[in-house]
Amino acid sequence: MARVLVTGAAGFIGSHLTDHLLARGDTVHGIDEFNDYYDPSIKRRNVEGPLAHDAFTLYEGDIRDGNWLKGIVADVKPEVVVHLAARAGVRPSLADPVLYHEVNIVGTQHLMDACVANPPSHLVCASTSSVYGGITESPFHEEMNITKPISPYAATKRMNELMGHVYHHIHGLRFTFLRFFTVYGPRQRPDMAIHKFALKMAQGEPIPMFGDGTTAR
Repeated sequence: MARVLVTGAAGFIGSHLTDHLLARGDTVHGIDEFNDYYDPSIKRRNVEGPLAHDAFTLYEGDIRDGNWLKGIVADVKPEVVVHLAARAGVRPSLADPVLYHEVNIVGTQHLMDACVANPPSHLVCASTSSVYGGITESPFHEEMNITKPISPYAATKRMNELMGHVYHHIHGLRFTFLRFFTVYGPRQRPDMAIHKFALKMAQGEPIPMFGDGTTAR
């Protein structure tokens, strides 16, 4: 049994992780802001199961509030921290880069500082395939020189990776960054293509095509 702190616990990936950790007998402390990036009621449904579990505690708040976050980490003293909370999406980051900087960089900085004061055995953070930017070489791999992100979202995630390296070097925190590539499945964010395509097909509606149809992912 482990004591795990999961940020973004009500989101798509976070809620599945929370379910899995509880099922294996861990104690889970979840953090979520329930912001309006997409319908918050979806995220609240995601945590209905965990909220009925004695081993789950939910903290509703914003990771940009450093003192609030530090207090939670000090109280919980998690053995493992899984940091999934973030503003996601490439296109929205173009419209509001300051928000993405504040949540993804400053919010993550607050979590790292909280973990310096109460070190977990491991800190797992969500990064993204977007950090590979305009690289055309295929396939991507971890040793690539990724210095040219092409969106504010990608830049914030790359900054988190770099700060993780700094905090490991200075404070000895153990980090793993996971560069997710279009995760899909039940509870997937409704703004993602696979969710949209599946819904259109289920409803017998045509899938909109952009460009000449030759784009590949």
